[in-house]
Amino acid sequence: MKLLKRWAIVLLTMFTATMAFAQGSADYGSGLKFNLDEEGDKYVRFIFWSQIWARSTQNNPGTLIGDEPADRSFDMGARRIRTIAYAQLSPRYLIFTHLGINNQTFINGGANGTGGTGAFGAGKKPQIFFHDVWNEYAIIPAKNPHTGEANKYTLYAGAGLHYWLGVSRITSASTLNFLMLDAPIFNWPTLEMSDQFIRQYGMYAKGALGRLHYQGHINKPFATNIQPVADGPAVDNNGNPKASFGGYADFQLFDQEANVLPFRVGSYLGSKKVLNIGAGFFSNQDGTRSLNTAGVLQKHDINIYSMDVFADLPIGPKSKNMAVTAYSVAYNYDFGPNYLRTTGIMNTGVPNPAFEGLRAQEGAGNARFSLGTGKVWYTQAGLLLPKEFCSKVRVQPVAAYTLKDLEALDEVGHYYDLGANFFLDAHHAKITVQHSSRPLYYNNKVFNRAGEWIVQFQVYL
Repeated sequence: MKLLKRWAIVLLTMFTATMAFAQGSADYGSGLKFNLDEEGDKYVRFIFWSQIWARSTQNNPGTLIGDEPADRSFDMGARRIRTIAYAQLSPRYLIFTHLGINNQTFINGGANGTGGTGAFGAGKKPQIFFHDVWNEYAIIPAKNPHTGEANKYTLYAGAGLHYWLGVSRITSASTLNFLMLDAPIFNWPTLEMSDQFIRQYGMYAKGALGRLHYQGHINKPFATNIQPVADGPAVDNNGNPKASFGGYADFQLFDQEANVLPFRVGSYLGSKKVLNIGAGFFSNQDGTRSLNTAGVLQKHDINIYSMDVFADLPIGPKSKNMAVTAYSVAYNYDFGPNYLRTTGIMNTGVPNPAFEGLRAQEGAGNARFSLGTGKVWYTQAGLLLPKEFCSKVRVQPVAAYTLKDLEALDEVGHYYDLGANFFLDAHHAKITVQHSSRPLYYNNKVFNRAGEWIVQFQVYL
């Protein structure tokens, strides 16, 4: 009993990761965790997951898929296939690694140089790469190594290719327990520009001051070299990149969240009572460039600020295990004049040069204006229905709304998402169905809308 009690304390303090326990299955426990001593103070842990998408997409006007015009398309592919391994052989230090692939479809997302037909045909054999590799040192650990008591104040420092980011809670979102089907993407403001799939090399500090949890970083951005055009918008071109700075802090009014790993939970499914208020920032001097009408080069700082609130609250009788989850965030982006970025997740379409109709300004396939200099407001909410609603699975209807007021566009964009999570075994095995509606722009104004149905099959162990 003494050993079991000690092991439980360890799990609930230092070694509880945000991706396990609170939002997971009771059968899962600590998962694929291998203790290297009787107390569980030394261990290695592995996490595996995949998210497979099946989609029916209303493509933007002027789309080709496989050299054929396509107003609508169906496809299946891998949104994420990932593996995490991390180890702690001393309370004073930890090593974390995270690798995998993303966004493989039947026609793209494959290894460099693949295309056409055959063993190295289009979309095949994507290269596995590291998402995270970082080392961490405990300056003030969660538990006093001499007395065994929990410390009210903690401080950890680390370095590497890391995910301890600034700006907002959802910028450090866990991909395992989203409330919606996926992230809205603009929550990662440097995605695949000056980062490696969100991460940059740098140093970070994180910890807690009572109920105030914090994280901050100094990073070296990856180099960008998009060439600006005269009298055009600011573009990603940072020359010899200057250091980027970022941070996020939230005050946690009720239950305290674990912060061993950076991944923030999207939905606790009623297992916690959480209400957090947070704010963050990201700054990178001379991160973009533009040319004025005279062709003179101008450099611009990137400055981003956010404020957000997250709530995950059990409601109703305890026997029903109902919960409401909500998150709202406001961003103020400044990338330089008229900066505008387009994103199409697992986009299978390319522009049709022969198209003669009204062509979507965003591009082909499912492309949308993701972010730019301006303001974005995003809100999502979900309701975990009572257990008796369905005896086989738990059901959680969800919805999200985004308002984008971007400097380069003449009209505000409204984006809608509506769906439901079907939990076979909490987040460890779930199926999500979601419909998304996006505006389409022509000459900087909305002229139509398009939709996309997605069914996601997720398992993580």
